[in-house]
Amino acid sequence: MPKELTLKNYMEDCVWELLDTVLEQDPEACKCEICRYDIAALALNELPPRYVVREKGALYTKASMLETQYRADIYSALTRALMKVKQNPRHQV
Repeated sequence: MPKELTLKNYMEDCVWELLDTVLEQDPEACKCEICRYDIAALALNELPPRYVVREKGALYTKASMLETQYRADIYSALTRALMKVKQNPRHQV
């Protein structure tokens, strides 16, 4: 019986993986769930999707995340998103 296939934007995993590192660099950043999700959403809208279907594809994409420029692009998008959310948080201050 064939395995069930799923479609996944691997970039989402990469953004969540690096989000805490970016938040740690800004002591004034709000770390509530609403702000975290807003930051992730804004960053993902700037970054190209990396869809995977099979484990082999996931491994290939994960390996490319180790490239310096690829990580720098994610950090940059997360930092810009953090600045936007800090200026206009959606939660009660």
